[in-house]
Amino acid sequence: MTDGRRVAGPPRASRPSRTACPPDARAACGRPRGLRRTVRSVDETLIGIEEHWTSEPVDRALRALSGDAADVSLVLNDHGDVARRLADLGELRLEAMDRQGVDVQVLSLAPPGAQVPSAADAVALSRDANDRAADAVRAHPDRFRAMATLPLVDPAAAAAELERAVASGLTGVMVYGRVGDVMLDDPRYDDLWAVAERLRQPVFIHPQVPPRAVRDAVYGGLGEPVDLALATFGWGWHLEAGTAALRLMASGALDRHPDLQLVLGHWGELLLFWHGRADGVARMAGLDRTVTEYLRQNVWITASGMLDPALLHHALAVTSADRLLFSTDHPFQDPSATEIAAFLDAFPDDDSRRAFASGNARRLFGLS
Repeated sequence: MTDGRRVAGPPRASRPSRTACPPDARAACGRPRGLRRTVRSVDETLIGIEEHWTSEPVDRALRALSGDAADVSLVLNDHGDVARRLADLGELRLEAMDRQGVDVQVLSLAPPGAQVPSAADAVALSRDANDRAADAVRAHPDRFRAMATLPLVDPAAAAAELERAVASGLTGVMVYGRVGDVMLDDPRYDDLWAVAERLRQPVFIHPQVPPRAVRDAVYGGLGEPVDLALATFGWGWHLEAGTAALRLMASGALDRHPDLQLVLGHWGELLLFWHGRADGVARMAGLDRTVTEYLRQNVWITASGMLDPALLHHALAVTSADRLLFSTDHPFQDPSATEIAAFLDAFPDDDSRRAFASGNARRLFGLS
């Protein structure tokens, strides 16, 4: 990158001048001229690293599942125009990005990814999703990047698919903390983490719905809408993701793979608020590092559209500005350009603001 604003990607394509962008070519052009100047005092690129999409084959396969295999959170995709916005990898998404002032989205398949019980189906769905994501990046090389989707039900196939996806131009991978009853710290996933570490691919642990038994015992009994909210975006999702990350620490997986880098959304999936207490887990496990140290050395934190200065200030107190990442959690959150600008103004200095807005994403995901 020579001007500090473009994000390179295969194949290279010159971004049209922002001073000469005809109205009928907005999708090909960058953000409308002057938007940065009107919403922020500091000129900076915005890269959102948790921006969801879905494909028709994945959506159809997930909705066909029943019983314990079914993901009850899919109903959240049916609210308003969420489904339409998830499915779009073109004009509709680019227009939303331009309204917000977002230069680049790092795409990731909406939860629960390609998590289906059949290994063969999971492999086929993951390959298809990764091919579609790579096509989207090639179609809009200055606006999109994409994380890989993996068939976690088959760890060996997941490792192979990560290799293939990275070779096709994808960067990073989104996973979920549990596959059925198997957690990510299970030794069967060690080869996958070795591949991610070797290829320098960050692993984003996204929340997922708790198991049915947990939902019934802990989150049930308050009526269907409240039960679902408690089990998902209101609480349960975040305990699931935070617990998965904590188990990777406690099991020694991050000691076996010391260069493996994790990403946690929603300001650290509760771990940033409980790190001191969780340090006791590391002591009981006989680890050389504390949970707080793992958070500062192996974990990156993204906002997931939760643009609350109080959360930012707490994150800065626990970890550092060079570990924080911008994201809008498209399309589930939809912050306006004004809201984004106001949040960026909460940073203590220009360097930390620029790092959060794009610099850290460039380093972590290998964007240049």
